[in-house]
Amino acid sequence: MDILHIDTGRQMRGGQWQALYLAEGLVAAGHQCRLLAPASSPLLSAAQARGLPSEPLSLRALWRWARQADVLHAHDARAHSLAALTAHPCLVVARRVAFPLRNNAFSRWKRRRARHFIAVSEHVRGVLIAGGVHPERISVVYDGVPLLPLSLRNGPIVAPASADPMKAAALLSAAERIGGFRVRCSANLADELRQACLLVYLSWQEGLGSGVLLAMSAGVPVVASQVGGLPEIVRDEQTGLLVANCPEAVARAVIRLCRDEELAARLAQAARQQIERGFTIEALVRGTLRVYEQVR
Repeated sequence: MDILHIDTGRQMRGGQWQALYLAEGLVAAGHQCRLLAPASSPLLSAAQARGLPSEPLSLRALWRWARQADVLHAHDARAHSLAALTAHPCLVVARRVAFPLRNNAFSRWKRRRARHFIAVSEHVRGVLIAGGVHPERISVVYDGVPLLPLSLRNGPIVAPASADPMKAAALLSAAERIGGFRVRCSANLADELRQACLLVYLSWQEGLGSGVLLAMSAGVPVVASQVGGLPEIVRDEQTGLLVANCPEAVARAVIRLCRDEELAARLAQAARQQIERGFTIEALVRGTLRVYEQVR
């Protein structure tokens, strides 16, 4: 199968990592893939460094490669807009975010152009349905992450660094003041997770939380907001702790895991096992291929 991937992100966030993992996994499974991403973007650089067929995104490149592709896969909203212009009969659109769908004429038009949507969680599937997308046009395929080396867990408490106002930075700061602990905000979680003792993942709105999956893969216990798709991957008191978005609740959960090593170790082990069972890159590739086969 020949698949053309389009991503317009200019930062290397969760969606870009998933596009990269997916393209690599599809190539390893024997499929033809090409990735179009903005010139000088981290995603394009990473794809080229890994030897994946890729080139800067332009309308000319999009039209050229779309004609040859069996499936056109748009990985974000702007990519969806560009892909819709090609009128490709097998347009698959990834939906990762949890905010409501826009209801203007152009948004409705481009949604009609999509043959199928891949929602990153059941929560996001519900958002799509609420926005008028028929349930039969939506499949849930969870993110996949690599199996990281198990953390030494002798390092700091970490959280993802983000300028996104939905990531609740002020809430984290308030919890730090109440609990008397410090959290290191990192732009490179994969590196920090080699030694991190705990991940704090706070958000006002979340499609799924690929950073949480990375921590679980590394055997790092997680404290996460009980919002959006996060409860689909963090099972409270089983694979992590879910908290209400108030600083007192966050502080209590962090202090509890810092003081109770037995609990932290149990949650971390169960979380790693959950990743191995259903959130690997291989699972991501299998689920996505089922969608491709459905739309062809």
